Amino acid sequence: MTGGFFKVECPDCENEQIVFGKASSEVACAVCGTTLARPTGGEAEFTGEVVETVEAR
Repeated sequence: MTGGFFKVECPDCENEQIVFGKASSEVACAVCGTTLARPTGGEAEFTGEVVETVEAR
């Protein structure tokens, strides 16, 4: 499985969370529950700001 991990900042509470770039299910913020990423069948669509790439393969 190829893909990368990204640090995404929540638009509501500014929590930073690591998210897989090809997430197959919705990823919610661990603090407030806002959706950070939605699956699209390929690369995930991020609703928060991508702060940095943590790991790329």
